[in-house]
Amino acid sequence: MIQRIQTVYLFVATVLLAIAMSVPVGYFYTETSVAVLSNLSVIAADGTSNYTPGVMFVLLFIAALLAFVTIFFYKKRMRQIRLAIFSNVVLVAYYLVVGIYAYSVLAAYGSFTPSWAICLPFISLVLNWLAIRGIKNDEKLVRSYNTIR
Repeated sequence: MIQRIQTVYLFVATVLLAIAMSVPVGYFYTETSVAVLSNLSVIAADGTSNYTPGVMFVLLFIAALLAFVTIFFYKKRMRQIRLAIFSNVVLVAYYLVVGIYAYSVLAAYGSFTPSWAICLPFISLVLNWLAIRGIKNDEKLVRSYNTIR
């Protein structure tokens, strides 16, 4: 049963999260310089790196790993649902950490401009939700077959 639509949703979510881990999240602008915020570090205009946002990378890695592992639990649908829900919780925590980190760094920099990649975890969150709906539909179908017997 690995050829279900929720497998495609979970795989695309994994790919999007892998892309989101490797591209910049946004940029901090001052009057004279630009600092790049990635999921692993903040690279200032002078080339120095600050690795305090590494938590964002870890959260994306956990969410991507959960989405990928969830694909292979197709025989245990309730466990699949729980893992997908936990992946969504991790993605919400990611956005909270990004917001807190961007707000705390704004004191040193003038403004923050998010990159296009900030929407990729949200798309993955929606894909996880669609996968959960598909898994629930499969579970209903299997339970209805059991009542007919």
